[in-house]
Amino acid sequence: MRPLTDEETKTVFSKLAHYIGNNVVHLVDRPEEDSHVFRLHRDRVYYVSSTAMKLAISISRPNLSSLGTCFGKFSKTGKFRLHVTALDYLAQYAKYKVWIKPNGELPFLYGNHVVKAHLGRITDDTPEHAGVVVLSMSGVALGFGVTARSTVDTRKLDPTSIIVFHQADVGEYLRDEDTLF
Repeated sequence: MRPLTDEETKTVFSKLAHYIGNNVVHLVDRPEEDSHVFRLHRDRVYYVSSTAMKLAISISRPNLSSLGTCFGKFSKTGKFRLHVTALDYLAQYAKYKVWIKPNGELPFLYGNHVVKAHLGRITDDTPEHAGVVVLSMSGVALGFGVTARSTVDTRKLDPTSIIVFHQADVGEYLRDEDTLF
């Protein structure tokens, strides 16, 4: 495990800022006594407490499979892709949220986009192409995506129009379990 370089940090934080805005500060500057840091291991970015990271130093790199919460992965081209494992933190600090009806949960969990017919609520003043966290009507985080339309434009669309482009959902724990960790 190694610390992120300046360029890697900029890439990760810009991706996180797309979903949680200025709340990225809350990930790094935690009010708790134990601080958390971002570390890179095998092209994956982990969010781990400082004490757990210090304990992991005694484990050799080939024997260390993961540590903390995997936030995402760097591709070979240097782009950063968020994983569904970061959903708990995204849902906690999300700037924009979308709630979907119970009849739209299953299609979303199978990897489909959110259409207007399945839309329950949306945060006011959500712009187009903004990162959103998708929640059930009871408030359970199901995944995240990118809005296709702004809140104002959403009201004028027909029921089959796409509102949120699918990025990741909790169904990936089952569909992609061999590549996720």
